[in-house]
Amino acid sequence: MGWQEFAARHRVGDVVDGVVTQRLPFGSFVEAEGCTGLAPQRSWPVGTRVRARIVEIDSVKQRFSLAAA
Repeated sequence: MGWQEFAARHRVGDVVDGVVTQRLPFGSFVEAEGCTGLAPQRSWPVGTRVRARIVEIDSVKQRFSLAAA
């Protein structure tokens, strides 16, 4: 699924399943449905499967933010 499909299909508050692809000091990147979002201040280990709630979608910058569900 591409970014356009992801943004059209989801809204703030939706819960998505994903996998942590990268962990940095400021948060973890999570791939969900082929798109990558940031979970700020979450330090999940790489490879962890997570359920996360969408808290922001920025269609202009093609990114989204997540929080633990």
